[in-house]
Amino acid sequence: MKKRIRLLPMLAAVLVLAVLCAAPAFAESGAQDEPGSRMVECAECGGSGACMECLGKDAACGACGGKNICGACGGSGRTEAESRFYNTAWSLLPPLIAITLALITKEVYSSLFIGIAAGGLLYANFSFEGTVLHVFQGGIVSVLSDAYNVGILVFLVVLGTMVCMMNKAGGSAAFGRWAQTHIKSRVGAQLATVALGCLIFIDDYFNCLTVGSVMRPVTDKHRVSRAKLAYIIDATAAPVCIIAPISSWAAAVSGFVEDGKGLSLFIRAIPYNFYALFTIAMMVMLVVLRVDYGPMAKSEALAGGGDLFGGGPDPYAGAGEAPADKGRVVDLIAPIAVLIICCVVGMVYSGGFFAGGEGGVLARFSTAFSNSDASVGLMLGSAFALVFSFVYYMLRRAMSFREMMGCIPDGFKAMVPAIMILTFAWSLKAMTDSLGAKYFVRDLVKSGAEGMQMFLPAIVFLIGCLLAFATGTSWGTFGVLIPITMAIFPLDDPMGIVCIAACMAGAVCGDHCSPISDTTIMASAGAQCDHVQHVSTQLPYAITAAAVSCISYVAAGLLVHFELPGLLALPFGLALMAGFLLWKKKSGTR
Repeated sequence: MKKRIRLLPMLAAVLVLAVLCAAPAFAESGAQDEPGSRMVECAECGGSGACMECLGKDAACGACGGKNICGACGGSGRTEAESRFYNTAWSLLPPLIAITLALITKEVYSSLFIGIAAGGLLYANFSFEGTVLHVFQGGIVSVLSDAYNVGILVFLVVLGTMVCMMNKAGGSAAFGRWAQTHIKSRVGAQLATVALGCLIFIDDYFNCLTVGSVMRPVTDKHRVSRAKLAYIIDATAAPVCIIAPISSWAAAVSGFVEDGKGLSLFIRAIPYNFYALFTIAMMVMLVVLRVDYGPMAKSEALAGGGDLFGGGPDPYAGAGEAPADKGRVVDLIAPIAVLIICCVVGMVYSGGFFAGGEGGVLARFSTAFSNSDASVGLMLGSAFALVFSFVYYMLRRAMSFREMMGCIPDGFKAMVPAIMILTFAWSLKAMTDSLGAKYFVRDLVKSGAEGMQMFLPAIVFLIGCLLAFATGTSWGTFGVLIPITMAIFPLDDPMGIVCIAACMAGAVCGDHCSPISDTTIMASAGAQCDHVQHVSTQLPYAITAAAVSCISYVAAGLLVHFELPGLLALPFGLALMAGFLLWKKKSGTR
């Protein structure tokens, strides 16, 4: 059996090579089936069609001869894609390779890199030089030069530093002692984590790392596995943010809707966002009913015996805890509270709240939050919170200055696994984008939309799941599917509202399941849990919620089609979920 397990990575690699070797023949046969499908924005003129060298001001311009026409695209603003795999089914191959290898080999770094390399091969049409250049220049270097991504990495490092300081000051240990007195059971510890996750609804990144930092000592005391903690964190991150009108996710969805009606549409879609609502309900039911199944049951059984890491090592070992009698609860609560306040202020600052404007304070706050940049807001907020932490611990004499400075590299090292995975995941997304995967999915949805309108909510949900799962991005999925749905249905059509909600729910579901999703990676980092273990233990729960959601969307589509309230599908789905979990408990499945 051990020999077979060792052969799996080799067999997977051989299969990948075989598929890639066969790909050119398939691509040649279908590359020109649809005229214009491989046209992309001209890189020379940025789609303007104008000459970028003289802008039409030099009659003797060697590039355009004074005609102000881009020589690369002839003034059309569009050129043919370099890759013959652009906007084909092959564009989804790199993420599928990465995900499959990660689940088979249980090793995420090499799996992601192989997926990136596969994307580079397809983009460069199997040219060695082109592949190497695209993997590094168009992938890794490109994503690490992106201001948004760098802001998220800075936030991670600062938060890792703060967590290390809280540990060394004894705040985490003190909170654990307080929780041991006030939270009496494993159920209480898990419900407290759920409640905190639901309260921090501003941003999923912030949610993942903050909830993990605060509640990890509590769940460890009550022997809740790190895998279960990671699931609770992940299930209260994106699913909560996508039903919170004041969140970075609401701002993102609103940005894809024209005429300033985005927030109104977002709020109207909340009752139909079945996956988010069912995931939160399922999480509470799992805790209250004390039922677990699949790989999570094994992790929880091992945790009951003292092994919180499911039989594996602690991937975040190294941030030493302070002695048990050192520190106070306020040493944990004060920095976290300041972090929350500073991040909220940072987000509204990035949205222009302090620049003034028309309307009252609440109206300007809402507008600023809709226009906020989560990366800038979290980066600035965490930086100010870090300065506060230095001053606070110095005044409290909880640590020496040298010890506080030592927490900076220690905090960085604690976040290296998350930073590595995020960098590779972003690079894989860059490969998928360069191959036009979103356009392939868009055309697929448009071609199948007519004639099945009553089943369209379920279809949109499933496509959203697959696209977000393969690309690891829910926001990118919003950008592809919401405009398509709005082109099919007007904003006042009840079926359109259900389909918009299905799009958001599918995107969150795929993002929730995907091992290359940044939110999933953040949840692993927040719980300090092995990433592959988090994905494999969470997947059966996510699939259960997805199945119930899909059935509910079929019911909602039929109800709306026959002019009945589509909202009746919500209690139907909740009853279905409760019945399934009660059956699991009665059957004795842990």
